Amino acid sequence: MAVSPLSDTFVVQLRSALAYTALFAGVFSALPAAGPAGAVAVCVAVALGWRDLNPVSRVICLLVVIAGLAALITEPGALPGAATNMTRLSALLITVMLLSSILGRSRDLASISRSLFLGRPLARYFSVAFGTTFVAIPLNFGSVGVVASMIRSEIDHNGDSAMTRNAARAVLRGFGASPICSPLSVSVVITLTFLPVLQAWQLIAVSLPLAVCYLLCSSLFREQELAAVHEAADAPESRGQRLLPWLRFAAIIGGICVATFTLSGLAGQSYSRAVILSCLGAVILGLMLRRWQGEPLAIPSMAPMSNELVIMGGSAFLGAIISHFALVLMGGAVSLPDWAYPVVALMVPFVFFLGGMGGLNPIVIGSLTGGVLSPIWPETAALGLAIAMVSGWGLTTAGTPFSANSLLLARLTGYSARVAARRWNLTLSLTFLAGSGLLAAMLTVILAGQ
Repeated sequence: MAVSPLSDTFVVQLRSALAYTALFAGVFSALPAAGPAGAVAVCVAVALGWRDLNPVSRVICLLVVIAGLAALITEPGALPGAATNMTRLSALLITVMLLSSILGRSRDLASISRSLFLGRPLARYFSVAFGTTFVAIPLNFGSVGVVASMIRSEIDHNGDSAMTRNAARAVLRGFGASPICSPLSVSVVITLTFLPVLQAWQLIAVSLPLAVCYLLCSSLFREQELAAVHEAADAPESRGQRLLPWLRFAAIIGGICVATFTLSGLAGQSYSRAVILSCLGAVILGLMLRRWQGEPLAIPSMAPMSNELVIMGGSAFLGAIISHFALVLMGGAVSLPDWAYPVVALMVPFVFFLGGMGGLNPIVIGSLTGGVLSPIWPETAALGLAIAMVSGWGLTTAGTPFSANSLLLARLTGYSARVAARRWNLTLSLTFLAGSGLLAAMLTVILAGQ
């Protein structure tokens, strides 16, 4: 039986409305039953969009159903907390995508993107790498799309070259640095959700220098270029004109980060809720500004986000359920031998990377790792586990062929994701997996002894 266009449109609108329902449930998650209500909205939206799901998302859906039924039969008390986890992280995803949609159409972003490709080879590489990290703070995957489009334009005009290949390397690595150090990244939010004893500034004080070190050292793993200065035909005439868009964009990011730290540190909000409220406030201000400038208000549809909702919300649900079962099976009050904690911290980044090489999204691995390890980890050494998680997350994002940013870059530029992961980035990835694992192990040894 054919489906009428009218009914198809209604289903799409309903899916978007259900996604926004989950967002509001996440904002008001402190209210009774808000968490389960948001989870139900997510599940119905995903079910209506089943035909749009990729194979990995469908597998996660089936695992969520199996885990939910198992919990309902054996441990029904685990379901409300797991449902609330699903609602909060789904709301976070929707809010970040809204922010990306609002900022992604700004003229400042276009100016920033053009300025990344100016200058000599090494300066240009650092500009693209650090610029991608900077733009990824509010835009998430949108940063890869914006910068990769500029690389595609360069290839179309001047052909494939060492410059465009190095720029592609810089985009992957710059985006990979974002999960390590960005206070608005999903990796940091999930890590701090599982490790609430740790403050965001404590994590970023260590992870930011690690991300900078990663990007600086990554310049050693690039192709040699001719030492020519690249100039854009439509580049701004003065340095001040090039600097203003960066300053305005930095002011937006800074305002969101300050609001997040204030809400989480002074107002007592959970870190995930603080990020949701801060980003949502920026979205509302952006819409008001557009309306004041005479532009029509256009609320983006969330219907195409079924895969992302499954990966984010489903992984959060699975992590909560599995961690609950793990604690029950281990008897509740379980601890590892003292020597085992630094060994586990050393191995966590490699677990992320091997899972990513096998096609698992870092959100899945992060939820399971945090769900299982956080209840038994020494509170004083939480920073060691946090560094292991965010560094493993970022290196997996940058260095594996199945990550969303690698696939997006491949689609926009034509550069193979497998070639990027195995030829361009494998040595760099293995080097920093070992380095970040050792850092996490040392932090665990030092802090656990306090």
